[in-house]
Amino acid sequence: MIPNRKARLGSLLLEEISEMLHKGIKDPRLEMVSITEVSVSDDLKVAKIYYCVYGDEKKQEDARLGFESAQGYIRRELIKRLNIKRIPELWFIFDSSFDNANKINQLLLEIHKKYGE
Repeated sequence: MIPNRKARLGSLLLEEISEMLHKGIKDPRLEMVSITEVSVSDDLKVAKIYYCVYGDEKKQEDARLGFESAQGYIRRELIKRLNIKRIPELWFIFDSSFDNANKINQLLLEIHKKYGE
């Protein structure tokens, strides 16, 4: 498997799914969702779509349910838009790295307030 092909497919999927979220999918559960990364398996059969959502745990769960509901639509649209033999199986995974970074920033601010100037 040529790594360049895998990267190109990941990039295409990220671009197309992001566009669908902003222009095509009308599900309100997916309104504040952004795709952060797409990781494609070496055999091109699975694509892990990482997303983040602004809000609390309820918003995260709503987004998960929204993706579950919209998965068929997304696959059909990808088939129409992309000129490839097979669309990989799509796994939508919540990306917690932004939440983790926010928690670290909060902790650093607290430390700075306590021990800083």
